[in-house]
Amino acid sequence: MNQGGVSDGITIADAIELMSRVTDLLIDDSLDSVSDDGLAEMMREWETTKRRQAAFEHKMIQQAKNRGLPEKAGLKDDVTKFLEQTLRLGHAEARARVNAAELLGVRQEGGQLVEPTLAWTAAVQEMGLVSADSARRIAKIMDRIPADIDPVQRDKAEIQLAYFATQSTPDDLPKVGDRILGHLDPDGTLTKEADRQRRRGITLGKQELDGMSAGTLSLTPIARALLDGVFAELARPGMCNPEDPESPWRAEGVEADVLEAAARRDNRSCAQRQHDALVALLRPEMGPANLGSHRGLPVSTIITMSLAEVEAAAGVATTASGGTVPMEEALVLAEKSKPFLAIFDHNGRPLHLGETKRLGNSAQRLALIAAERGCTRPGCSTPATLCQVHHVTEWSKGGLTDIENLTLACDACHSLIGDGPKKWKTVVMPEDSEHAGRIGWIAPAHIDPTRTPHVNDRHHAGELVAASLAKIRERRRPRSRAA
Repeated sequence: MNQGGVSDGITIADAIELMSRVTDLLIDDSLDSVSDDGLAEMMREWETTKRRQAAFEHKMIQQAKNRGLPEKAGLKDDVTKFLEQTLRLGHAEARARVNAAELLGVRQEGGQLVEPTLAWTAAVQEMGLVSADSARRIAKIMDRIPADIDPVQRDKAEIQLAYFATQSTPDDLPKVGDRILGHLDPDGTLTKEADRQRRRGITLGKQELDGMSAGTLSLTPIARALLDGVFAELARPGMCNPEDPESPWRAEGVEADVLEAAARRDNRSCAQRQHDALVALLRPEMGPANLGSHRGLPVSTIITMSLAEVEAAAGVATTASGGTVPMEEALVLAEKSKPFLAIFDHNGRPLHLGETKRLGNSAQRLALIAAERGCTRPGCSTPATLCQVHHVTEWSKGGLTDIENLTLACDACHSLIGDGPKKWKTVVMPEDSEHAGRIGWIAPAHIDPTRTPHVNDRHHAGELVAASLAKIRERRRPRSRAA
């Protein structure tokens, strides 16, 4: 494109006018004749196109700033206020667009055009691979990285986040970011233990006329990990329901059909179930020692850490409920715990633990918790405490109850697996795969026409470095730009 803003005889204004006419056509035309698969494909293509248009929006906002349009409108250098008035936007949306343009748009410094601050994120957004929401969340994570982190490590962190965003949803990014930050700052300089202890507390407000009390709490990682273990058992649907006289107050020794029936009668919200679970825990006859078992394991806090992390006493340990605990605190918590040693192969899968019966034993479940940390269906964030053991090759089809044929799946995702055209399938990824030995999920054709198996990296953020670095560089390196 030359300085006149013309390419192949078509100006930018012409292109926008053409887009307007095409949009009229899209709005007026009917979708009734489009097949289900065709509609799904259209939605994917449309989403990609909209994402790519964000790159042009960044360019316009930067151009407005470079030309001093806010000053000319009597708004000093307030680009946000300029967008609010010119485009009739709310302040929050206008501010978000300006922030995105500053980080993801080409900037002009000293008369020269320079790459975006977040060049890798800008690149994948320009390709239509990530949404504006994902880009904003990546920017927030990158902003938390200390200024003294090595630029190469900072660049690798953005590469990991950008690649992960092309494979998952924006909701997955904060947890991935926490793990990356934990690896970049294993000594906890982002938030020191003294800061966490200073912020800890539970505050109860004055009891109101109806007897209710509002409050706030700020939990340390250890307190959260301990409480998660209790909620995983006592806050399950059907448990500890004060409105149901037949609701069990502990699962130990209770028949499965009794729990299922109680769950069907349970109309409480998650917040209400957690409140009732805390009441149950504090009852004199209950207490942590009498909680029984949950999905075949004693109700307790399960923390996974590697030998290298223990030796270094740095980084973060992973809990079965999906949280993290600073390594120093995890080691303190482990002093009075019962340790288990799990040995994994070079693909991260637990070594052979065979069983001739249908149900996996507690040792196998512990191994799966350590290896997989949660539901293995791509995009699912359910932690291991809320998952069941699933046979990759079904027991009814000759699948063995061996650790190589077992994986974790939450109840909702497990119900998606089957033989019909609308069902998901699970497979062990082959040796020549970059995820060899891990469990891949194959989506039905209406979701993924290619039927390509994918793994869930949401619980394995620390293992994305090599794969994300290679793949993002294969797709595209940020272009060098000149004035």
